[in-house]
Amino acid sequence: MGERGCIDRQHQTVGTACSPYTLVTSSLAKEKYRRLCQTEPTVPIFSRDWWLDAVCGEESWQVLLLEQKEQILLALPLYTPIRRVATMPAYTQTLGPWFAPEASDMKYTSRLGQRQALCKAIVPALTGYAHFYQHFHYDVTDWLPFYWNGYQQTTRYTYRFPDLTDLEALWKQMSPNIRRNITKARDKHQIAVRRGVSEQELIDLQQQTFQRQGCVVPQDPELLRRLVRLCRQRGQGDVWGGYDPEGRLHAAIFVVWQESSAWYLAGGGNPSLRDSGAHSLILWEAIRALAGVARQFDFEGSMLPGVERFFREFGALQTPYFALSKGKLTLWHRAMIKLKKLVKIKKNDKFFQ
Repeated sequence: MGERGCIDRQHQTVGTACSPYTLVTSSLAKEKYRRLCQTEPTVPIFSRDWWLDAVCGEESWQVLLLEQKEQILLALPLYTPIRRVATMPAYTQTLGPWFAPEASDMKYTSRLGQRQALCKAIVPALTGYAHFYQHFHYDVTDWLPFYWNGYQQTTRYTYRFPDLTDLEALWKQMSPNIRRNITKARDKHQIAVRRGVSEQELIDLQQQTFQRQGCVVPQDPELLRRLVRLCRQRGQGDVWGGYDPEGRLHAAIFVVWQESSAWYLAGGGNPSLRDSGAHSLILWEAIRALAGVARQFDFEGSMLPGVERFFREFGALQTPYFALSKGKLTLWHRAMIKLKKLVKIKKNDKFFQ
């Protein structure tokens, strides 16, 4: 069949003459991927089918799979808000390739070689996209197959506690400033941390925070409301807030989790009460509450100097991850994406009821 390989039209699979893998696309890939998400705990929460349904819309994401002997070795979810554009959905830290867990005794050189071979095999399936942009999970440390194919990379950073088993050690490694804020909020201002803060209170505080910074809220607040509701229904997310004795809500944070990790996803504070230290206390109490639920805590990162400093002072580990891109997002693309988002809001209601 030549180097273009052959197409099995019944199963919508593509094989290449020079690759030992089978590329699975279209609806069949999505069906297989949904089954994988139900059984494979290593798929990150942001790459799971239910999350993608929520933040993308069921019809606006797809997935590419590489199989060998009917076993999925690589999955690459794609948010495609319009045709020929793959980008990042809202409230989603990372996507990128997921690799099937390798044997624990597999040599590093073999593991690296296999992952490179898988990425080399998946890259040709992306050639039809005029624009590609994704944040890869920090477990993906090698982007060479994409570099060799003309992709560009920017390094971004998150901060995380990789191990939540020793809370006393985490407390000791915080900066004196963070520990002082936590103590001040708890003892001086008598802030009481409660779980189950309403979506609307979170949204209000988030909007107040952006207004104080002179910024427009970058994401749809209704999506945040529905996402909080969905994660609560699944037992994989909640909102913590800090109230003073007068009942005033000083700050609130939205955290999502699965067994492998918890992520601080969104938050905000009352601008007139921001000196109470409540934000630090709320984060610490949420981390303490999730220590028996998730193995690590990811502050979800920020490239903004003030936010970066706040996370760094918690003593969390700075962790780089890759933002890969290729092609240009034109003004026409941007206009069409904005229009599709307005339509998607209504269509997504069923996922949050």
